[in-house]
Amino acid sequence: MTIPDLVIAHGTVVNSFGRQAAHVVVDGGRIIQLIDAAEPVPAAARIIDASGKLVIPGGVDGHCHVAQVTGRFRTLDDYRTTSTAALWGGTTTIIDFGIPRDAQESPLDAVLNKKRLAAESRCDVALHGSVVSWDETVPWQLEQLAAEGVRSVKMYTTNRGSTMADGDTILKVMREMVRLDGLTYIHAEHDPIIADCTEQHAADGRIGIEHLHSTRPELAEEISVKETLAMAEYTGAPVYFVHQSTPGAVDLVTEARGRGQVAYSETCPHYLTLDDTVYGSKFPEWYACCPPMRSAETVAALKERLADGAIHTVSSDHSCYDLSQKRERTDDVRFMPHGLPGVETRMPVTFTAMAPNSTVEDFVEVFSAGPARINAVPGKGTIAAGFDADLVIFDPAEEREVDGGALHMGTDFSPFEGKTLNGWPAVVVSAGRVVVDDGGFHDPGPVGRFVARNGFAAHHDALSVRKSPSVPATVSA
Repeated sequence: MTIPDLVIAHGTVVNSFGRQAAHVVVDGGRIIQLIDAAEPVPAAARIIDASGKLVIPGGVDGHCHVAQVTGRFRTLDDYRTTSTAALWGGTTTIIDFGIPRDAQESPLDAVLNKKRLAAESRCDVALHGSVVSWDETVPWQLEQLAAEGVRSVKMYTTNRGSTMADGDTILKVMREMVRLDGLTYIHAEHDPIIADCTEQHAADGRIGIEHLHSTRPELAEEISVKETLAMAEYTGAPVYFVHQSTPGAVDLVTEARGRGQVAYSETCPHYLTLDDTVYGSKFPEWYACCPPMRSAETVAALKERLADGAIHTVSSDHSCYDLSQKRERTDDVRFMPHGLPGVETRMPVTFTAMAPNSTVEDFVEVFSAGPARINAVPGKGTIAAGFDADLVIFDPAEEREVDGGALHMGTDFSPFEGKTLNGWPAVVVSAGRVVVDDGGFHDPGPVGRFVARNGFAAHHDALSVRKSPSVPATVSA
């Protein structure tokens, strides 16, 4: 009789819907059994004792940019670097974007190029498509993407002249995504407001990085969300808003859901923990991203929405520029590369931000289960027989201080430098392989799989209950 590859013994297994003391039995890259912890530990090729620790599903980062090109800037990472950093941070699946670099690259080609590059990944990878402008080939291209297992399309309501899609394009793509059982992703910022505000700041000589937060007002985000929700209601399209940074934007989604719309709110760790005073700090270029950081009052209200369950996922929006790129044009935010490295720190920053008011189950929901379910990623986000053996063991009481130079994201800074955080992974298992433990990182090689996603409605009930009754425990417990 053959023995399984791995048993994680005596841990507290925490899913989004509850917890249990159990031995997790792994073989062939899958979870084959959960055995009550009161029972003997079964024989296995390797046994890891998780006594006193929590075992959660490997993270699913639904918003991650790898090898991204923005104008003349390219992020410094590749799939090997970013997937390695993801695993160090307890994330076992990343969802990247195939965004056309220019008018010559089609949406289909952008995705196929990213899929080719992803062959170097150490963790599993799924992809979003992106449409910038409409032409008669777009419906066929979206059909091809769906056949490839790419069931979502991102569009930007700002960034005119580069990635921005106009209203006609957004509405037409939404209609196609309904036909193809897909999900529409939206970067929501009202371009005319941002363009005018930025021009006024430039005319006043207030266009350096220290003024970034005032060039992109909260109103611009919220009016764009409101307008996009109207188009989604008109077309019947499920819609997902990336990196929401204001409680007003989240409330608009909550109200739409109350009317029966299928709509989701995502935020990012930096919007939960950093406020706009960072732009008056010694290194304001560390925080160049769009939307920018908001006021301390807005951050506090956003955290309240997260604790209330109104925010459905927390993703990194990982973009790996370095400080030399950031510092080229700190004098003018219009020419800076925007985006922050964060795939490796998503787990501890989110966990720490949620600690006072949320359960571990809530954390698992936004870190793993919600991103997997909403994005129709099969086999992810749950510890149960038949699911992929993507697992993280950690002690919620362990504290570490962020040292940007010791991270693995291919850049030379972290916006969370010096912060003391809880919730770092001690052991990470990806597809049944132990890739992080007390011996460090064990590079599995380019074994990451491309994950073809299911149709949105076919995969799950869009109104599924967020969590089942369970004995709650605070994140800090």
